Amino acid sequence: MYKLIDGKKLSQSMREEIRQNVEKFKEESGREIGLAVVLVGEDPASQVYVRNKIKACEQVGIKSFAYYLDAATTQARVEELIRSLAVDNKIDGILVQLPLPAHLDSKKILGLIPFSKDVDGFSAENTGKLCMNEPCLVACTPNGVMKMFESEGIDLCGKNAVVIGRSNIVGKPMAMLLTNANATVTLCHSKTADLKRKCLDADIVVAAIGKPKFITADMIKEGAVVIDVGMDRDENGKLCGDVDFENVKDKCSYITPVPGGVGPMTITMLMYNTYISATRS
Repeated sequence: MYKLIDGKKLSQSMREEIRQNVEKFKEESGREIGLAVVLVGEDPASQVYVRNKIKACEQVGIKSFAYYLDAATTQARVEELIRSLAVDNKIDGILVQLPLPAHLDSKKILGLIPFSKDVDGFSAENTGKLCMNEPCLVACTPNGVMKMFESEGIDLCGKNAVVIGRSNIVGKPMAMLLTNANATVTLCHSKTADLKRKCLDADIVVAAIGKPKFITADMIKEGAVVIDVGMDRDENGKLCGDVDFENVKDKCSYITPVPGGVGPMTITMLMYNTYISATRS
């Protein structure tokens, strides 16, 4: 019988803990913790994400500074804003909502965020520190997955783990976190040969490829832990993940649902990173 890992419940519990820590920080330091969120353009999905992040800030007592820039904003204007936020003592974390409009150089813009305020955990410095297993700000989604393992007491040491997807946002940092937890990790992607065989050997499967219901029951061994990072739409337009949940779940010891699994943890870990950034400044 599988157990559902409830990301929504864990997220709520963690946000309350973060709220208490933020309140304690304010009392001891005499200042608020600040998160700057920069949105360029009017992408509907990005607007929803930004609203959710600002709402989460309110829940945990972090002061949000929202900067809404027109879609036609120049590279120079965005760079100027990031440079000013980088030296602003009221700002502990800087988040640039992606994707940016096509005419902007996102790599250059993100590169202006000091690694100490890089609460997304995407910078070369934080990625390098993660690789070396040193304290750093970790990418929010994979770090949220690690909190889910921890909450259920899932021992990763010596386990075979397969991560499907090699993005800088999820796949690569996920593989590093699992390696740092002493799992034996295989990082798979679109060019991987015999993906099914690699999945069948895995005690832990983390799917982050963006293909609806791609992971099927014949790819999962009995008793595996399956983490679904995907957020897709099925043939009927219904929200689903990368895992064929209904057919896979009965083979698992643990599995995450979509929605209500990994998703809620991502913004919670953003709040966590912002708090950590403030304590290190």
